[in-house]
Amino acid sequence: MITREEIANVLDHPVYDGDGNKIGDAKHVFFDDMTGRPEWVSVKTGMFGSNESFVPIRDASLVQDHLEVPYRKDQVKDAPNVDVDAGGHLSETEEHRLYDYYGINWDSVLSEAERTDDGRWAAGTGTAGAAGAAGTAGYQDAPERTGMRDDAMTRSEEQMHVGVERRESGRARLRKYVVTEEVQQTVPVSHEEVRVEREPITDANRDAALSGPEISEDEHEVTLHEERPVVDTETVPVERVRMTTEERTENETVRGQVRKERIEAEAEATTDDDTRRGRT
Repeated sequence: MITREEIANVLDHPVYDGDGNKIGDAKHVFFDDMTGRPEWVSVKTGMFGSNESFVPIRDASLVQDHLEVPYRKDQVKDAPNVDVDAGGHLSETEEHRLYDYYGINWDSVLSEAERTDDGRWAAGTGTAGAAGAAGTAGYQDAPERTGMRDDAMTRSEEQMHVGVERRESGRARLRKYVVTEEVQQTVPVSHEEVRVEREPITDANRDAALSGPEISEDEHEVTLHEERPVVDTETVPVERVRMTTEERTENETVRGQVRKERIEAEAEATTDDDTRRGRT
């Protein structure tokens, strides 16, 4: 069982179940009004600690920097919802419902509540077992963080916590296909043309000129040549193409609604003629 002196080491510290799973962080400790002993601890669970679940602290133990309770994580998270801001106390109905949920015998709780810490029997049973954040008078020296009742009123407000989630936004792919393009290239080509050359009869060529008949018909043929462009293609690798991803960060404004409590003071003045109520 957790003692009053250990409360400071419980609040805002992790709470684990018997299997070593973290349930959440301890938010409030509630004391029994009759005995003044710590009876319940509220644990912040859910995303961003948005929920509070009640779990009995009677069989819990403080291990190093965290609290261990003999209940499963899912059992604690599914515990009946209780209005923790209802005057700092649990009603007898709410507490009875929590005891039933955790399998704790209500009669045994009443029996324990009828005894005070020094062994004396309390006068009457009253609402034994009804746990409150303050306990009874005489325990006002307990740490303020335990939520003890005083003349002050607690004002709370919701805070918005914004996170991000990663999801698929689209797909990109590489696709290879074939296109035909017109290309041109200039290349020099040559061809042969006939040119008639005439030379006079000289002593050097006279014998060749007179070797034939004096008057006759004859033919002489010359083969002409030309070059034509020849086109051939070959496949050669020119580049490698791949896809990568690049992450860019942009600022996006998120809007939401949060609730805030407001506290106003009311003063009531009574006269002989009427009753007036004003606000300050």
